[in-house]
Amino acid sequence: MATEIRHKWSFPARFRAGGYGWKSSKLACQRLREAVSEIKKVAKKEPVHGAEGAVRLMEKLWPALEHVDSSSGALGSAVNKTLDDLIPLIIKAPADAKTRDKWLERLWQAMEDDGVDYLGPVGDRWGELCGSTETANQWTEELLPTLRSYWTDPNPGNYFHGTTACLSCQLVAGRYQELLDLLALDRKPFWHYRRYGVEALLAMGRKSEALKYAEASRGLNQPDSTIDKACEEILISSGLHDEAYRRYGLRAAQGNSYLARFRAVAKRYPMIAPEDILTDLIKTTPGEEGKWFATAKDLKLYEFALLLADQSPCEPKTLTRAARDFLETESEFAFGAAMAALRWLNEGWGYEVAGIDVIDAYELALVAAERAHIDDVLDQIRALLDQTKGPGNAFVRQSLARRL
Repeated sequence: MATEIRHKWSFPARFRAGGYGWKSSKLACQRLREAVSEIKKVAKKEPVHGAEGAVRLMEKLWPALEHVDSSSGALGSAVNKTLDDLIPLIIKAPADAKTRDKWLERLWQAMEDDGVDYLGPVGDRWGELCGSTETANQWTEELLPTLRSYWTDPNPGNYFHGTTACLSCQLVAGRYQELLDLLALDRKPFWHYRRYGVEALLAMGRKSEALKYAEASRGLNQPDSTIDKACEEILISSGLHDEAYRRYGLRAAQGNSYLARFRAVAKRYPMIAPEDILTDLIKTTPGEEGKWFATAKDLKLYEFALLLADQSPCEPKTLTRAARDFLETESEFAFGAAMAALRWLNEGWGYEVAGIDVIDAYELALVAAERAHIDDVLDQIRALLDQTKGPGNAFVRQSLARRL
């Protein structure tokens, strides 16, 4: 009978203890991506062996990265992304009970040795990693006395790294009321723990109580946007879309740009007109109307976009790019965008602006005006520079000296 040939891992050699120095953050992030790619590739064909690789990498994280400068946050983000990718592989792996118990023992030891809590997300999903309610019950019985003693200690201040692991196991084991009673012992509401209480109440079908419980978790240093998101999910799951939108939808929207925030809301509430969503979002950022210019432009609300660009500062390069993109199809809009760019350049706005940026806006205004049959463009530009002598006025005049 042929012997099964297992994949020989490449990543362990790159994650030796102390293998990365103080300035190795970028290299460490790259190695993490490579390791995840290797593990996921193997997991597609051999899920149990892939999960074994995931456990092995988690064991090596702290010893390998201990001396790396993580102050920029890049390494922490890379580790979190690594765990987000690998934890599901372990949860879903069809491993027998003996194999999974060994994984849990190894991961627990890695969590105890972890100096900066890199493996916090592992503890957060410990109940799922257990693979069965029986195993989750066993871990609950082991962890519960320690956690209860910490939370009832008359002199609080101790930290137990197995807190979320215990709460997660109670949730998976279906010990919902016990979980809520345990959380009641915690002296200060802490969302990272109380979110398990929300899940317990939802599992018991008590949605209105779950909503109140989540709201009661607010306080100093608590993540309001995350709580908003949880409350929004509860209302949406109850079919209360209008209430969810009104109370939480706009606040819970996340994105690395204003356009991304709009898209996040629009995706969750397709029954609401995009124009209405945009209007409501603009109201949440008074004094920043110009930053919604790109969103209005994407919705083809050209007049509204120019109105927003006129109300408050807008990045001149964004306006110039819009003028260039719409020169052929919407020449009036292109002209308005180019003039707005000149206005904000004159006011001193713009990131890393050079003379060519001024010239681009100027020439686009001329071409757009010609195509839109707009007269006296040069007079309009001169009037703009004469009427408002902002911080960038001298710079714009110097850039356009030969043309004006």
